Amino acid sequence: MNIGNVKFENIVFLAPMAGVADRAFRELCINYGAGYTVTEMVSSKGLTMGDKKSGELLTLGETENPAGAQIFGDDPEIMAQAAVKCLEYCPNIIDINMGCPAPKVAMNGGGASLMKNPALAGEIVKAVSSTVDIPVTVKIRKGWDDDNINAIELAQIAEKNGASAIAVHGRTRTQMYSGKVDYDIIARVKQAVDIPVIGNGDIIDEQSAAIMLEKTNCDALMIGRGALGNPWLFRRINAYLNECRVLPPVSVSEKMVVMLRHIKTLIDYKGEYTAMREARHHAGYYTKGLRGGAAFRREIGQLEKYEQLEELAFRIAKENE
Repeated sequence: MNIGNVKFENIVFLAPMAGVADRAFRELCINYGAGYTVTEMVSSKGLTMGDKKSGELLTLGETENPAGAQIFGDDPEIMAQAAVKCLEYCPNIIDINMGCPAPKVAMNGGGASLMKNPALAGEIVKAVSSTVDIPVTVKIRKGWDDDNINAIELAQIAEKNGASAIAVHGRTRTQMYSGKVDYDIIARVKQAVDIPVIGNGDIIDEQSAAIMLEKTNCDALMIGRGALGNPWLFRRINAYLNECRVLPPVSVSEKMVVMLRHIKTLIDYKGEYTAMREARHHAGYYTKGLRGGAAFRREIGQLEKYEQLEELAFRIAKENE
C-alpha cells in the first residue's frame, strides 16, 4: 500500500492518541510490527506561536519511518503555516485531525467540529496540501451525530482538495467511544473515493482486524485503544493476516518485561517525575485482566519511582504464574 509516494511494509497502523501515543509508545509499537505511526495531535496555533510542548510532541524517533505529524485547528492559513513548521521534524505525512471528539478541541472549532462545516474542512485541506510537498491525510468520524452522518461527503471534499488518504473512525462525535463501530459507513466511504481509506474502530484482536477488512474493503487498519497495554497486537495481526497464524498468548512475565521497558524509555525521554505519573495510566492497561489486577492498580496510582514499579511488576508476575 502507498499513500502518495510513501510506501508501507504492512497495513497495520497505530492511531494518533493524545496523551498516550507519545514517542516511547510509538517506538514500542513499531518494534512489534506497526507499519506506520502518527504523532499526538498538535495545536496549529500553538505550533505557529513557538510553543515548546508542540515541538516535543512532534519529535520522531529513529525507527519512526514512515511517520505522520498530526495537527488540528480551524483556520486554513494557520493550519498551512503549522504544516510547514511540521516539516522541520521530518515527517513523511501531514495528518489533519477532523475526528477528535474531546470537548476542549471539538467545542473550539477543531477536531470533529469540522464535520459540521464541510466547506471550511475543504479549505483547510486545500491550504495544507497546496503548501507542503509531502502527502496530506485526513482523519474523520462517521459524522457529528446520528442526524448528521456525512463521512462520505467529507471524504469526497478532502479528496477533491488534495488529500492523499482518509482514515475513518466508524462512530459519530456524540458517541465518543461508546456503542459499536459502523463498518457500513467505512465501506461506503471506500466506494466513494479513489484514494486509500484506513478503517478505524474496535480493532482489538486478529479476528476484529479481519472483520474490518472483510466488511469495509479498506486499504489499511488503524489501531487505537486496542493497543493500550497490548503493543504486541501488531505482531499478532500481521501474523494472522499475512501467514494465517495465531500466535500463542503473551505470558504475564513478558507483559511485565515489556511494561518496564516501555516506562524506562518514557523516563529517558521525559524524566522520572513526569514519566512515572504517566506510567500509572499505562500500567493500568498492562495489568488489566490479571489476577489481583484491581489491587495492583490501586498501588500503581501511588507510584513515584521506577524501582517501585520494578518491584510491583515482579510481584504481579509471581502471583500470575
